[in-house]
Amino acid sequence: MTTTLTLCELGETGIEGLESYSPFCLKAHRALRAAGLSYERRTSARPDAFKALNPTGQVPVLLVGDEPIADSTRIVARISELGRSLDAGPTGRERAEAWLWEELADTALNGFLVASRWADARNWPAVREAYFAEMPAFIRAIVPARLRANVVATLVARDVWRAGEDECWRRFDALLDQLEARAPERGWWVGDRLSVADVALFAQLRSLRTPLTPWQASRVEARPTLCAWLDRVDHATRAPAVALAA
Repeated sequence: MTTTLTLCELGETGIEGLESYSPFCLKAHRALRAAGLSYERRTSARPDAFKALNPTGQVPVLLVGDEPIADSTRIVARISELGRSLDAGPTGRERAEAWLWEELADTALNGFLVASRWADARNWPAVREAYFAEMPAFIRAIVPARLRANVVATLVARDVWRAGEDECWRRFDALLDQLEARAPERGWWVGDRLSVADVALFAQLRSLRTPLTPWQASRVEARPTLCAWLDRVDHATRAPAVALAA
């Protein structure tokens, strides 16, 4: 008997090849496809619509039958058990390295993504429109600005924005330089097959390559080896799961 998989997430972005504005939902999408699993989607404009499945009110949530799995790291680990393994290579060292890269993506890279959308004044108007366009005008005049202030405060607490804008983007460029130097010229990030390292790093970096954050996108595009690897991951994980399973 086949277990139905349902990904509970945010709605469509309208951007081809970007299934979600949430990098963690995007990570789940690409992991499901990389693992060769078919799944259904359940979307909402508000993540707290799924609070009955995840008390934190965050997405994604993967329903494995009726069992909710919250947190993208736990979701990817479960996906790897259900379908094609997303562990990297045959050795424990390779598997450990892949999950270390997953942690870097979800923490360090994600901090810069959040800063690019919420703290960078150049991008905020487009982000506000993308996130809050369907909100009633009288609420939109107040709520987004308050949410933005709260998010920026968390970025300061995470030491992403504490030293200010210039230092944030200097560190961002330095991290991209390091990723460019580490990016594989062929194949995958760790080992001889696509792994959790690829889908996690891809999700954050692909989320930076959108019209919402043009300056940050240009900085990613300036790294040719990194971009070539991103395109390989995109090609390998964008096709429907049925095609990947063949």
